[in-house]
Amino acid sequence: MIRKALDGLYLLSGILAGLFLLAIFALMIALSAGREVGLNVPAGDDFTAWCMAAMAFLGLAHTFKSGDMIRVGLLLERLHGRSRQAAELLALTIGIAFLAYFAKNAVQLAYESMLFNDMSQGVIAVPLWIPQSGYAAGLVILLIAMLDEFVHVAGGNRPRYEKEPATSPDELVERIAAGGGV
Repeated sequence: MIRKALDGLYLLSGILAGLFLLAIFALMIALSAGREVGLNVPAGDDFTAWCMAAMAFLGLAHTFKSGDMIRVGLLLERLHGRSRQAAELLALTIGIAFLAYFAKNAVQLAYESMLFNDMSQGVIAVPLWIPQSGYAAGLVILLIAMLDEFVHVAGGNRPRYEKEPATSPDELVERIAAGGGV
């Protein structure tokens, strides 16, 4: 039950990131085409920037859980058994500590913006907690994903984000061409 809810949360965050990408595309087309026909999109640059931040941060958990986040595994690849599990747990612990700090501050920033009714300074006044929520939610969901993975690895399991190594040079080339992890 919990596994299904967590996987749904990660998928939802990935879908929301995709929707923000579509919003960026629509805004950029409207801004570009609008210039040619004299149509002005008020605060279009602001909305595009906010969508970009939301897209980037909301996509992190889905990217992490699917194993497509960039990892430098030079040390981990040389370890096996208990030492590899310990190193994975250490890396996850460090990541969780940093994420907890950033997520706490992002949530606090959005909350204080809402509390003080902080508004954007652009052409269209928007309560700043609205665009800040995408950033904060993305960090919180990534923190949940890393905690989920920590519990999974601490239980003696192989990390879910770790992909099987390529079995042939052709498979390696296919993975790289598809944009996936190695």
